[in-house]
Amino acid sequence: MTAFRLADPALEPIAAKTINGERLSRADGLALYASRDLVGIAQMADHVRRRINGDRVHFMVNRHINPTNICENRCKFCAFSRSKGQEGAYEMTLDEIVAAARESVPEGAHEIHIVGGLHPEWPFEFYVDMVRRLREALPAKVIIQAFTAVEIEYYAKISDLSTLEVLRQLKDAGLDALPGGGAEIFSERTRQAAWEKKTSADDWLRIHGEAHSLGIKTNCTMLYGHIETFEERVDHLIRLREQQDVSGGFLAFIPLAFHPANTELEDLPSTTGYDDLKTLAISRLMLDNIDHIKAFWIMVGLKVAQLSTVFGVDDIDGTVVEERITHMAGATTPEALTKDELVGLIVETGHTPVERDTLYNVIRVYDDMPATGSLGS
Repeated sequence: MTAFRLADPALEPIAAKTINGERLSRADGLALYASRDLVGIAQMADHVRRRINGDRVHFMVNRHINPTNICENRCKFCAFSRSKGQEGAYEMTLDEIVAAARESVPEGAHEIHIVGGLHPEWPFEFYVDMVRRLREALPAKVIIQAFTAVEIEYYAKISDLSTLEVLRQLKDAGLDALPGGGAEIFSERTRQAAWEKKTSADDWLRIHGEAHSLGIKTNCTMLYGHIETFEERVDHLIRLREQQDVSGGFLAFIPLAFHPANTELEDLPSTTGYDDLKTLAISRLMLDNIDHIKAFWIMVGLKVAQLSTVFGVDDIDGTVVEERITHMAGATTPEALTKDELVGLIVETGHTPVERDTLYNVIRVYDDMPATGSLGS
């Protein structure tokens, strides 16, 4: 018997591995998804979280910028993308992008997070200039985290360069880190059904490995709650774990709950809080070599984000400011939170709020802080 109070005896062998710090197998991952013992799974995930991160829950002050929603791919699951000339399509100038980034500096931002559509007319040089101008305009402490592996692959295509050379030029211009988007589910079946033009699993992993080889840290993600199976979710986690074994550059893993509204898959139901929490916990248990598991409050909501901190999560993301992609798919969360609201949200859970930057350098530990602000519903 283990120290956990488990309602499902099938979890006992997994609990023993968890206590001993042993790596879980594919069969273990599937057993976790098959179990209805959510509290037992939470206990194990919380044990691992405390072993890695103690009582700390991280957040950051950041700003999201989406330079354009004009995109060549037009994936079925995406509510954000538009074709050029279509109603709702937009594109920002370099001056507008720099101005938006500068707005975040007085608020204490430590990250500018940039992802967008695959614009059919912007050359690769536009993106290099974007990063260079941002680096020149922003304080050195502000980290530029920009461009998913899908975008990197596209820049290689339009520039006739290798993805490694694209990354090298962007790094030379001032790129610090890559976000984890575009991974979706590492299943060719789902890719062909819902995002056939997007980067393959092998290429996504290769590009992140190349970034790691250049010293560019990255995040990793999984889009869940659409047409994938539990087996495909577990296989996805294992492939990320294997890549981390090889290249070691993943900072955090972020499970992204699928939002079906305004997409070609809008007949699918939204994820439930039960599935969100279970997936976060299983991610913490399976990804033994990635230090941080993030619950992106924009996608799962404020209450689930709070509860997730006892389901293996040690990070709830940041202030964000003007998030567009998920909200165009029906998210009803705020588009931004203040630092005080984030601190209050974490304090209410009984954990210690820790403000960080992209690379998990500690900016401030908020000891004995009272909850402030009103988080709403």
